[in-house]
Amino acid sequence: MKKYVCKVCGWIYDEALGDPDNGIAPGTKFEDLPADFVCPLCGVGKDEFEEIE
Repeated sequence: MKKYVCKVCGWIYDEALGDPDNGIAPGTKFEDLPADFVCPLCGVGKDEFEEIE
């Protein structure tokens, strides 16, 4: 599973954990997130995230 960081605020989306507080189940791949997914902290779209090691 991969992790992605928001380039604006630093919030990390971890595919293994998902984002249960916002209805994203654990194990949900980043590319499978809805097109209208936004960072829960700052509200930017998926295009503002980058994969991290």
